[in-house]
Amino acid sequence: MRDAFFSALAQAADRDPTLWALTGDLGIGLFDEFERRAPGRFLNVGIAEQALVGVAAGLAYCGQRAVVYSIAPFLTARAHEQVRIDVAMAHANVTLVGVGGGMAYGYLGPTHHATEDLAVMRALPGMTVLAPGDPGEAREAALTALALDGPVYLRLGKNGEPRLLEPALFALGRARRLADGQDVVLASTGAILAQVLEAAEALRGAGIRPTVLHYPTLKPFDAGAVVSAARSAGAVVTVEEHTVIGGLGSAVAEALAEAGAAASLRRLGLADTFAVGVGSQRHLQSAHGLSAPAIARACTELVRAGCGALEPREAAGWGA
Repeated sequence: MRDAFFSALAQAADRDPTLWALTGDLGIGLFDEFERRAPGRFLNVGIAEQALVGVAAGLAYCGQRAVVYSIAPFLTARAHEQVRIDVAMAHANVTLVGVGGGMAYGYLGPTHHATEDLAVMRALPGMTVLAPGDPGEAREAALTALALDGPVYLRLGKNGEPRLLEPALFALGRARRLADGQDVVLASTGAILAQVLEAAEALRGAGIRPTVLHYPTLKPFDAGAVVSAARSAGAVVTVEEHTVIGGLGSAVAEALAEAGAAASLRRLGLADTFAVGVGSQRHLQSAHGLSAPAIARACTELVRAGCGALEPREAAGWGA
């Protein structure tokens, strides 16, 4: 995803003479192509994220378009006051790019994990929030973000994520329906998509037909997509590499409640906790119930309980 973003950034530099790229002593070397195409429009402000966001906002006030790149929690937590006041309140043309969404920086611990970023950024008035699922979609989402008016938060994985979506389409504010089924709705956002698609395949093998909804845009939120699917299936499972508070699961709960959709909901993600264990991203995902088998089990349990379209006796079992 990271490399796909930088490819989009270099492409955008060719057509937008107002585009600036800023970083806080991160991504050294990754900006080389941007610098070649946009000489003089790259700034490394050092390890000073509050100043980083403030400088970007100042550029935006002068009619420029600023892209800020840093580790996701450093942007959304350390510089939150500047993001809120200098960027969001001013509706500034600043694109905030957070790398390492979720627990991508696994071994570095919770200081480097972004497990509350979607909730924080989603709560800011006027902030567009994007969380693409694979490299191709990340590139298209970046190009869209760099053409928008107003503030954007673009959440990326780290690098090495598999290519999952063909063609690599992106439509702002629209969910992408990747599979049709009648038994349960499986909705996710961001790079956890790989595990979700694996879980969906396992469910089909067990006789459970999921509708798979992928949300590369968390705000504005496509409420209609999940409401319509939920009314058919009667059960929804949301999956996010993020706390279950304030992110995709909360957005889905709000949508279902406000539409009066009678559907059971189970939210998968981190409970009210930090990911304090030591290990790789994949290890931490498993520890917090975000592996493909755990996702499939959660869907199966919901259907077995009679919450989905299948009768309880029809739902196939799911082994350990």
